[in-house]
Amino acid sequence: ELAAPKYRPDVIAMGTNTDPYQPVERELKVTRSILKVLSEFNNPVGIVTKSHLVTRDIDILADMARRNLAEVFLSVTTLDKQLARDMEPRASAPHRRLDAIKALADAGVPAGVMTAPMIPGLNDHEMEAILEAATKAGATRAGFTVLRLPLEIKDLFDEWLRANRPDRAEKVLSLIRQMRGGALYQAEFGLRMRGEGPIAQLMNARFEAAVKRLGLNKIRYRLDTQRFAVPDSARTALVDAKRDARQMKLL
Repeated sequence: ELAAPKYRPDVIAMGTNTDPYQPVERELKVTRSILKVLSEFNNPVGIVTKSHLVTRDIDILADMARRNLAEVFLSVTTLDKQLARDMEPRASAPHRRLDAIKALADAGVPAGVMTAPMIPGLNDHEMEAILEAATKAGATRAGFTVLRLPLEIKDLFDEWLRANRPDRAEKVLSLIRQMRGGALYQAEFGLRMRGEGPIAQLMNARFEAAVKRLGLNKIRYRLDTQRFAVPDSARTALVDAKRDARQMKLL
C-alpha cells in the first residue's frame, strides 16, 4: 500500500485502537516488522503504548527519530501499583513505563506521556504526580483523556468497578455521568475525549496548569512527511506483482 501511486504520506498512528506492544508481540514481532517497513519508506510514525516492550525497538525508533520520523507516548494511568495491577493486569507496571520514557529520551526519541484514561474519583487525583514523574524521566510532551465507555465497555467497567472498588463504585459512576451529560458515554467529537461540565473543566484546567509549570508541550513540532520515498526494492516487487497478475489473467 505504501508503494501505491495514489498513496499520500502521512503520520501512521499505532496504538489508537489497540496497543501495538501486547504480550504476544514479544514472540510475533509484528510491530517491529511494521516499523522496519516504515523506516525503509521514510514514513513517520507515532506510537502510544502501555508497554516497556517498546524499548526493544529503540534501534529502529532512534534511527527514525534522527530523521524526524518517530515519536512515542507512554500511557500511564496510575502510579499506584495495586490499582495498576487491578486495572491493567497485562500491561507494564507504572515504573516500567517511566523507565521506557527515560530509555527513549536518552536514545533521542521524542517521548511523551498520556495520563489516560483519567477516571474521576478513582485516579484523577494522580494526574499531577504522573506528569511530574514522566517529566523527570524525560518526557517533553503530554496529553490526557477521560474514561470512555462505548457500547459493551460500560457494562464491563461497571462490573469491574463493583468487584474491585465497591466502596467507590456509585461515586465514580456519578462523577462520570456528570462529565457526560447524564450518560456514561458521549460519542460527539470534541466531547468523547475530554467530557463537559464543571468536573471536566476543572480536570482540564489542572492539566494545563501542570503542563505549564513543568515546561511540557513547549516545543510544537510535526513529524516529517517530506522525506517519504518508495525504495527501489519495493518498486521492483510492485512491478513483479503486476507482471505476475497479468500472466495469471492470460492463464
